[in-house]
Amino acid sequence: MIYLIGICIAFFLALIILTKTGRNIADVILGIWMIVIGLHLASYYGFITNNIFKYPFLLGLNIPIPFFHGVFLYLYVEALTQPHNFTSKKWLLHFILPVFIIVLHVPFYLLSNAEKVIVFQNEGKGYEAVMDCTSFLLNVSGILYVIITNRLLGLHKKSILNQFSNQEKINLNWLRFLFYAMSLMWVLIIGFHDDTLIFSAASIFVVFIGYFGIKQVGIFTNQLPENIEQEAITELVSIINESNVEKKKYAKSGLNEVMTKDLHLRLKSMMATEKLFTEPELTLSDLAARLYIHPNYLSQIINEIEGVNFYDYINNLRVEEFKRLVVLPQNQKFTLLALAFECGFNSKSAFNRFFKKSTDLSPSEYVKQVL
Repeated sequence: MIYLIGICIAFFLALIILTKTGRNIADVILGIWMIVIGLHLASYYGFITNNIFKYPFLLGLNIPIPFFHGVFLYLYVEALTQPHNFTSKKWLLHFILPVFIIVLHVPFYLLSNAEKVIVFQNEGKGYEAVMDCTSFLLNVSGILYVIITNRLLGLHKKSILNQFSNQEKINLNWLRFLFYAMSLMWVLIIGFHDDTLIFSAASIFVVFIGYFGIKQVGIFTNQLPENIEQEAITELVSIINESNVEKKKYAKSGLNEVMTKDLHLRLKSMMATEKLFTEPELTLSDLAARLYIHPNYLSQIINEIEGVNFYDYINNLRVEEFKRLVVLPQNQKFTLLALAFECGFNSKSAFNRFFKKSTDLSPSEYVKQVL
């Protein structure tokens, strides 16, 4: 029963995603992936019910399908985090291995229906080498795509930390969920070789995609949930893309020691006098524009001289400002959260989390010590 539920949900999600207005390349990839997952579950359901043998021409068509899952996960994450990469056709290279597996099984596909049934009933007798090669390549593919997808998410997180002073509107939970879920699937595939366990987990995976997608992300409509504003996502993509494009252009010119010290002094002076860190939505590009320098130069100065990324740099200043304000007699009438907002934090959770990271104390513990 669980397999049928998974099949129905997979195709239903694909229909919703692929027919929604305003869909982008990430939507198309996710929609096609849902179709592939639905077909994979349907093929297994056909085997356990023996219905597949009523249509022997379908035998073996499921073999290449597992090789597509890692590819689609990676491409989906890439489409969301680095959409500019899809302006070329290099992404098609990811389909070389699945196509190779299809070609590898062409001799089997050319057998008559009766011969295919015999091969399956004899557990692949005569095709042992092909089966061993397929199994080995599947394990390699699974491990490889887990590694490179994790690297892609890491690079994206680093880009966010180097560009934004607040992360509350940039929700990566959806991508993390997909990554960890697929990593678990590969652990089951490589470590257990239990089809019942694997496909039961796959069915549950599809159910959670439906729930998580609708509840948290709004991927099935053009509406983004309240904690993710369209402007934040658009700004994130445009800023990171611009940074990636311009990075090579500015890499060779560099900053000499005198320029670096001068710009750093200008940065410190501006922060001290204008307190730009109190702007909740301050970005690297905003600050660079105020200093009349390129964002890459500013990022280099913060990384090399301050020894932190942009996110930590700005929030450290906010913490120090909070420490200054909280001891002033005229501020005793305000709540800690009100003062935190005054310093540039835009949520209680972000304030508490970063204050604890910076001081090893909660805000209330710190206040008890200084007052």
